[in-house]
Amino acid sequence: MTEPDDPVPRRLLVLGYGLVAYLAFLFTVLYYVGFLANVGPPSGIDEGSTGPLVEAVAIDGGLIVLFGLQHSAMARPWFKNRVTRVIPEPIERSTFVLSSALVMLALAWFWRPLPAVVWEIDGPAAWILWGVFGLGLAIVVLSSYQISHTSLFGLRQVYEYYRGRDSSPPPFQTPGLYRYVRHPLMTGILLWIWATPQMTLGHLLFAGGLTVYVLVGTRLEERMLIDVHGDAYREYRRTVPMFFPRPGTSVDSMSEDTGSGRE
Repeated sequence: MTEPDDPVPRRLLVLGYGLVAYLAFLFTVLYYVGFLANVGPPSGIDEGSTGPLVEAVAIDGGLIVLFGLQHSAMARPWFKNRVTRVIPEPIERSTFVLSSALVMLALAWFWRPLPAVVWEIDGPAAWILWGVFGLGLAIVVLSSYQISHTSLFGLRQVYEYYRGRDSSPPPFQTPGLYRYVRHPLMTGILLWIWATPQMTLGHLLFAGGLTVYVLVGTRLEERMLIDVHGDAYREYRRTVPMFFPRPGTSVDSMSEDTGSGRE
């Protein structure tokens, strides 16, 4: 909570921390565009020195588990309640964002390639898959703006603190893509990680592991949303599919005056 007499240097420090966390995550997303496409970064998902198969699978699997544990644990209410006893509440979300960026970068930097080819597609079909790759990334960005991009990445919280105002969580809402699927951001991630004209064993392990995280993480998130929004979210879940739209299925744009927003 913001106190009226909080000094300006403290507010500037909090604002700067939030901006650094946001820029770190933005850099990470751009890094992953190249990492998954095997272009740009020092090493793509299929590039770099290889090692024994069992060792590489163990390391890569451990990195995926580390990401899943960090991302899921830090998004849970019990963790937020505990961590805000140690750090100021306005930077809780920024800390989650920065931690996620660092873990994702560690995953990419320590990744061991498994270059055995599972499938390889050439010609027009390959360009279609690259188009789906780009579409997935576009859906991730668009869906973040259709709820509250600044809240999702902690910018609003640190800015409101800088201005000396309390920051209430955004309301539950179903604009745009959220009228057709409950988790369009995760839909975009799934398209992004799976769409490739050359699927290697390493890429398959990465995509499969992240898919397991998405399935488990969204279930945990929906339990939290039901606790907060009750029957309103139960009805939304009953009506709207989780990741991929069904013909003729949508809801009118909804919002609540109070309550927590999406993670």
